[in-house]
Order: sequence, then structure tokens, then C-alpha cells
Amino acid sequence: MDLWERARAFAGEAAKRSQELSAEAAKRSSALVSETAKKSKEIFSETASKSREIAAEATKQADLLAGQIKHLASDIPVPSIPPIPAIPPIPTAAALEPDAAELERYGITDDLREFVKGMTISTFRDFPLQEEPEMSDVPTVSNVRQDLNEWQAKHATLVLSSVKEISKFRYELCPRYMKERKFWRVYFLLVNSYIAPFEKKYFEELKLKAEEEKKDSQKEASESQASQATPAELKDAKAPSKTSTNPEHDLDVFLLGDLGSDDEGPDVGDDGLDDDFDKIDATSGLESDDDDKKSAAGKADDAK
Repeated sequence: MDLWERARAFAGEAAKRSQELSAEAAKRSSALVSETAKKSKEIFSETASKSREIAAEATKQADLLAGQIKHLASDIPVPSIPPIPAIPPIPTAAALEPDAAELERYGITDDLREFVKGMTISTFRDFPLQEEPEMSDVPTVSNVRQDLNEWQAKHATLVLSSVKEISKFRYELCPRYMKERKFWRVYFLLVNSYIAPFEKKYFEELKLKAEEEKKDSQKEASESQASQATPAELKDAKAPSKTSTNPEHDLDVFLLGDLGSDDEGPDVGDDGLDDDFDKIDATSGLESDDDDKKSAAGKADDAK
């Protein structure tokens, strides 16, 4: 019985102690939460204060920087922006088409169009023309072989764009049934009677133009040479020649010298020449006297 009472007392004591511990824990928890809330509030208040100070300082610095930029911008001259040029209109298909004069110059006439309308695929495919080896190094530009001459190449380009039958034939035949080279050979053989006069006229005009340019270049070259001649050369060309055409006069001038040039200037150095001639005469006189004495002595010896 004592043991049971002691157990009850111990259990009551434990329960009481547990309640006291729980109350103490709750009290401490409440104090801790209150202290934490107080600290959090202080930290938040301090953070907000620092944030306001930083924001105020940043605003002040931004205003100062904006004032400096505005001051510098007022000193820099503003360049004038040139107006944007208007974009030219894109040419239409009608504007890209060649005019009638150009078509006429390259032989694309109404007669040619009528003749082409009578052609068929068989006209090209069955034409009796021997196939030639393909020239692989000949380029193709704008659907036209460059082994054609200048006039033929231009004619082929125009006829492809203005005569739909030829464009259709070429599309269906090349290169499935024939090579590009053979197609244009057959075409120019078929229409030769229609285009030959225009091709001949074209090359005649080119020849005349080349001759005129050659004449103009020669004329400009001669004028340039004449303009580059010096005044001394022009004076020499215009001055009459002083050389006499009389051969006797030329011989006298050669033997005696040009007297006219000496008469024009002062007689400088003539005294020296006269002295030399006097010495020569004196020497020759002495020699002649000695010869006379020797000759007289010789005659006297002969007389003895």
C-alpha cells in the first residue's frame, strides 16, 4: 500500500513539475519571440533609414551628373542632319523593256517576228547541222553564249526578252535535245536573211566611229605637241638662215673667217698678233742676209 501511495505521489509530483517546465518554456518562448520581434523591428528600422539615406545620396549624385551633362551638351554644337534622299522608284517591267529604236538597230523587226511565228520545235531539232564539240571554256552570260560576236550577242539577249517563241524554244531544247552553241547557230542561219543588213550596218558604223576617233586623237596629239614647243624653238623655226647659198662666199668665210663678226666687236688682242708677225719678218730677214753672204763667198772661191 505504501508503494502505491508513493507511486501516486511521484506521478503527481512529475505532473506538477512538467506543468511548471511547460509554463517556464512558454514564458521563455514568449520572451524570446518578443525579443526577436524587437530586434527585427530595430533592424528593419535601421535598414529603412540606411535605404533612405542611400536613395537621397543617389538622387543628389544623379542631379549633379545631369547638370554636368547638360552643361557639356550646351557647349557642343549640334551637327545638322542631312535630309534623307528620296528612294528612286523601282523601274517597272515596261520601263525595262528596250525601246523600238534599239530593237530596230539589232534587227528585231515585225518581219522577223512573223517569220519566227512559223517555226516549231522540229525546225530546230531536225535542222541538218553537224554537231560540233562543245567548247567548255566559253562562258555563258545572261543565257547567251559568249562565242557570238558583239552584235549577235546583243541580238540574242533582246530576242529572248522580246520574242516569246524563241525563249520558249530555247527552254525546251537546251540542253535536253541540243547544246546551246548549236541552238544559236541554227537560229542565226534561219534568220540570216532578215538580220544580215542590220548587222552589216552596225559594224560599218563602228568602223566609221573608230576612224573618226583616230583622226581626233591624231589632231589632239599634234595640237598638244604644238602647244608644248618652247618660244626659242618657235623663234628658231621662224628666223631666216644666215648661211649664204654662194659656194665662193662660203669658201672665203672658211679661209678668212667671219669678218662681219669681228668688225662688230672691239679689236682686242690685235697688237699681240702684229708683234708676232714682226718677229717672224725679222727672223726671216736675218736668215736671207746670211744666205746672201754665203752665196757671195762661194762665187769668190769659184773665181780663184
